[in-house]
Amino acid sequence: MTDVLVLGLGYTAAPFAAKLASAGCNVAGTTRSPSKAMQIAGTGVSPLVWGAGGNLPRDRIEEADLLVVSTPPGDDGCPALHALQGFGPRPFIRAPQILYLSSSGVYGDHGGGWVDEEMECRPGTERGKARLAAERTWADFAEENGATLTLCRLAGIYGPGRSAVDSLSGDTTGARAGLTRRLEKPGHVFNRIHRDDIVRGLYALAEAENPPAIVNFADDEPSPPADPITFAAELLGIEPPPLQRFEDIEEELSPMARSFYAESKRLGNGRLRELVGTLTYPTYREGLRAIAEMRRR
Repeated sequence: MTDVLVLGLGYTAAPFAAKLASAGCNVAGTTRSPSKAMQIAGTGVSPLVWGAGGNLPRDRIEEADLLVVSTPPGDDGCPALHALQGFGPRPFIRAPQILYLSSSGVYGDHGGGWVDEEMECRPGTERGKARLAAERTWADFAEENGATLTLCRLAGIYGPGRSAVDSLSGDTTGARAGLTRRLEKPGHVFNRIHRDDIVRGLYALAEAENPPAIVNFADDEPSPPADPITFAAELLGIEPPPLQRFEDIEEELSPMARSFYAESKRLGNGRLRELVGTLTYPTYREGLRAIAEMRRR
């Protein structure tokens, strides 16, 4: 991997791009915000200001050895794919490796059962259906261009600035969306994944000689949604929010918060652990403890 193009330098993809740049790769990445371009340049990544419907530099497309896609699908599909298709067939000089950052929501509801990468996808939410449709279009695109594609199906992402510790400490997006409410829904569990472990997994995929086609990015311990909030409150030395029944306050929640309770499953992460070995943050406890310690410095 010498020439890298990252489409969508968001919360997860930005530190991955910076890691690639620090390893000596020629990395360019897109942002919708001109004000963020200077900050991105400071990480060694060449910023490209780009929004859905805009044009991408042809030379960056043609020369890419590794293409990382972190743009969510819109009403008419994946904007990054539309941008590439605008260059016509075979836009690459060399068939690249493609890492598509998707969602575990493509699996749908499994009633708390275990799910691995071989399971049939049957999403029940509109977000999950849109992700699965995007995965399939990227698979077709990769086949047409002789590219190697890995679908990276991410569990609930957390990390510095985006965690129960942060939300219980102040006015954050998660707090405003209702994600710090301690809700009880019997039998409901899901996985999380720390941003640093996502970056480690993506880097291992970029270095792999024969990367797998699909990888679940998830921690080792699926758990009820209230547990990390309770643990974060203990770390902060405060009383946790009162425990509430989901059915009593469902109508008060934002659509994003409700989506966390729409489906229940346990994600198997064997392929991820084959790539990275032991996770840095195998459960939410290690991850939240590290975030709390970082905030105290």
